[in-house]
Amino acid sequence: MNKTVYPGSPFPLGATYDGAGVNFALYAEYATAIELCLFNSEDDKKESVKIEITEIAHHVWHAYVPGLKPGQLYGYRVHGPYEPHNGHRFNANKLLIDPYAKAISGTVQWNDALFGYELGNPNADLSFSTTDSAPFMPKSVVIDHNFNWEGDTPPKISYHKTIIYETHVKGFTQLHPDIPPKIRGTYAALAHPVTLKYFKELGITAVELMPVHHFVSDRLLKDKDLTNYWGYNTIGFFAPDVRYCSSNQLGAQVYEFKNMVKALHKAGIEVILDVVYNHTGEGNQLGPTLSFRGIDNASYYRLTDNKRFYMDYTGTGNTLNAMLPTVLRLIMDSLRYWILDMHVDGFRFDLAATLARELHEVDRLGSFFDIIHQDPVISQVKLIAEPWDIGEGGYQVGKFPPGWAEWNGKYRDCMRDYWRGADSILGEFAERFTGSSDLYKNDYRRPTASINLITAHDGFTLRDLVSYNVKHNMENGEDNNDGESHNRSWNCGVEGPTDNEEILELREQQQRNFLTTLFLSQGVPMLVAGDELGRTQGGNNNAYCQDNEISWLNWKEVDTNLLEFTKKLIHFRKNHPVFRRREWFKGQPIKGLRLDDIAWFLPEGIEMPEENWKHDFAKSLGVYLNGRGIRSVGPKGQQIIDDSFYVIFNAYHGALSYTLPPKKYGKVWTKVLDTHENCIEEEGVKVLAGQIVKVEGRAVMVLKQLS
Repeated sequence: MNKTVYPGSPFPLGATYDGAGVNFALYAEYATAIELCLFNSEDDKKESVKIEITEIAHHVWHAYVPGLKPGQLYGYRVHGPYEPHNGHRFNANKLLIDPYAKAISGTVQWNDALFGYELGNPNADLSFSTTDSAPFMPKSVVIDHNFNWEGDTPPKISYHKTIIYETHVKGFTQLHPDIPPKIRGTYAALAHPVTLKYFKELGITAVELMPVHHFVSDRLLKDKDLTNYWGYNTIGFFAPDVRYCSSNQLGAQVYEFKNMVKALHKAGIEVILDVVYNHTGEGNQLGPTLSFRGIDNASYYRLTDNKRFYMDYTGTGNTLNAMLPTVLRLIMDSLRYWILDMHVDGFRFDLAATLARELHEVDRLGSFFDIIHQDPVISQVKLIAEPWDIGEGGYQVGKFPPGWAEWNGKYRDCMRDYWRGADSILGEFAERFTGSSDLYKNDYRRPTASINLITAHDGFTLRDLVSYNVKHNMENGEDNNDGESHNRSWNCGVEGPTDNEEILELREQQQRNFLTTLFLSQGVPMLVAGDELGRTQGGNNNAYCQDNEISWLNWKEVDTNLLEFTKKLIHFRKNHPVFRRREWFKGQPIKGLRLDDIAWFLPEGIEMPEENWKHDFAKSLGVYLNGRGIRSVGPKGQQIIDDSFYVIFNAYHGALSYTLPPKKYGKVWTKVLDTHENCIEEEGVKVLAGQIVKVEGRAVMVLKQLS
């Protein structure tokens, strides 16, 4: 192997192949020496070549090695003080992953050698380990950035036309009988024609992939024969995880991921990544030394006043310090890489409130958001916040800056309470159904700032939401102490599986109620993969460690009625812009029509009196949506006009009679949707203004105006 070394360049960071060799650049402000370690194969227990890097610029250590090619395995050994009380944990006995590695060869093989200290006592992390960790560490991989995108361009689907489908790369296809066994559970399987056809028929416009950044599966889970299935434990912010690659070729995960994006784009589907920039997989002071900790602990993590310990706003043991320039650069470089090189269309930021924290407060104008706002690349894609973390003051729903959308936890809680029969104030229900103007309007944001969800990966599936009152997480090995205990769920009368036909029918109807409410609400709907199939996790509401049939979609047990209902419902929404407005309702007469764009009615057909808004529980109501009151124009300036609809919600347990509004709102109506009858149709039974219609208990009925 050619051992010739040139000075190289401090930028770009990482390993960059130029056709003749590779430039290596690593930021380490407090390091005293750095060695670049090259490996011939993944099985090597020790590096074949060790190169001392001597060039330093702006705290970046850099070197150029001619002759190296894509597929080259490498890592770093970083020298410096081992002074935990001062925040320094350098240990050159530990092989380290490049923070800018574009691919990582494999997974961590747990061994005591991975820890920078000698395990064994409460103050163990103050000791120093001399054991070499290289035999147990995955290696960074040099890749070739060249790829034939075949003219790929992003779909750039507007938020108001977006329907998000949250899914897991492996779980979606692992049990799919029509996907070739060799590629099940991989990026290639998500690009398979069978998958693309399903997405198109379902009607979704974007897949939101649970973490694909290379992650660590905790040792504690491995010891219990479990694993970190969800992947919220990142160690490589530029590297697509190798576990979702169908090929064994070094670096193939990069090309397979790109092919997946290209195929999804050709099908008109956007790719949104769930990203975890709030912490890493190295844990607290008792965690392993895999990358950041050994490269420059004090330059990456938020430390307490006693710098031996880590601030933990994430519940994972550490928090990346987004106040530091090097961390901000890492995050921004990573985001730009996934946009420019990997062609993704947006990001959902896990525990995004953590990134906003300046000192001990959550600052919505934190430097992280300032930098994103002015970045010409990142600011142009979809940016979605999970607007909370576990720290004090961490619940920040409605407080993110313009340009951001948010997972609307208040929407989820309100709609769950409504359909389980809990007390729900009418004003709260109306706000959530119409886009949550109380949360977003004052910031000049639009209804599309609200990502509406009933379920997410974290919590009950939709079927479990109507089948269980309490969590059943014993398989997770924590005596059912993990996971959320207040789920706002209702089992419809029996906990878990039952043969009672009435209960089963009610559960099916409740699922249709939730889905109908979700897709008829203003904002951006998010559907969790499998909810349309009737997927169950057996009451497990925290299946993060279940890489098995508990989490995977079971394609042999599909609720075909629910699936067909969901397909029709999604296309119904897509066909009617009145349910996906870009602007807020004004509740004022439309010029020339003398009708409001929205009106609320009591079951008696009387417009909702003012006193009802803050005092009545929202069990039964009607909503008039004026198709001529959309107040938006199309891409060529044309006025957008739709049918007008009357939506009746009955969360009461028994059937109720509803009087339709007076003639000025519509003379003739036709029923187009009924969750009790499990029907969605273009035209059904006709009814006249002022006529009484019967709506069964716990049901939604939608009427379309004919004249």
